[in-house]
Amino acid sequence: MKIGVISDTHDRVPTFRRAVAMFERLGVEAIFHAGDFVAPFAAELISPGKVSVPVYCVYGNNDGERAGLKKVLPGVVDGPLQVELGGKTIVMHHWIDSLTAKDLVGADVVITGHTHEVVNETRGGVLFLNPGECCGWVNDRCTVMLLDLVEMKAGVVDL
Repeated sequence: MKIGVISDTHDRVPTFRRAVAMFERLGVEAIFHAGDFVAPFAAELISPGKVSVPVYCVYGNNDGERAGLKKVLPGVVDGPLQVELGGKTIVMHHWIDSLTAKDLVGADVVITGHTHEVVNETRGGVLFLNPGECCGWVNDRCTVMLLDLVEMKAGVVDL
């Protein structure tokens, strides 16, 4: 099962659009967005009906227009979000520092954002991922990840 992982799109629609198109082209079966859409007009790119796969998302610290985001993405929540997919437990939050030991119990994959820096490492049998920044505003690098839940590996993709 292939999953698209994205975070920190920060209203940069061209790179967000490229990421979504790539996810669709590669046949991902779900998209996880770890926060910081910023405005509803950008979040519409992955709203119900715009993509054909389930979308799981959490608010980030720059998502100030929460009511508007909730209208576009009815499933958006404050983290942590726990999802069972492909026999694996995925835990997602915008901030890694906000996750407690209790939040991580049983997790196979932990997805976070916020730092705009790529993380792809296994700690204690748990795969920790941060796709970096799709927007490219901070590091001048627009990245997302493809997660394979069968292989339990993720790869970074530069957009």
